[in-house]
Amino acid sequence: MTPRDVLAESVTTCKALVARYLAGFDDSTRTGQAANLPNHLAWSLGHCALTMHRVAERVDAKPPLAAHFAGPGGPPSAFNAEAVAFGSRPASDPAAYPTLPRCVEIFNAACDRLAATVRSASDAQLNQVIKWGPIEAPWWSLVLRMTFHNGFHTGQIADLRRALGFRSIFG
Repeated sequence: MTPRDVLAESVTTCKALVARYLAGFDDSTRTGQAANLPNHLAWSLGHCALTMHRVAERVDAKPPLAAHFAGPGGPPSAFNAEAVAFGSRPASDPAAYPTLPRCVEIFNAACDRLAATVRSASDAQLNQVIKWGPIEAPWWSLVLRMTFHNGFHTGQIADLRRALGFRSIFG
């Protein structure tokens, strides 16, 4: 396995790792919030997906998929990109987010896109220094950052699970 494959698999593996924490959630709880916790499940999945698309876009120059992200008033099967972007706050209205299966489908597609972009990127693209918020870093390191970012938000989902009284995923 090459370093490029390892980098791509680190993103692909997020699908299974995040999925473990979805146990017990359904459409009625996907936008459930708990006191003193910042995000709900639907927002977290949409936010992570949008962020991965934006990292992929830095190399493949393709915007996030229109079928997955739209503006305000877009189709119910898509996230409002502004509502899940950095600095946004989750809305408690379930109608503001896709169904849970669709949220998961969009998250998984974003993982697949970013991994495919890694696999097809040239060495020059992998090493290209990219401005990302206040930092500049090689693109490959932003891909690694996405696995950390997904893990960070999965930690928030784990906290939310406990606050909502869900069973442990560990049995």
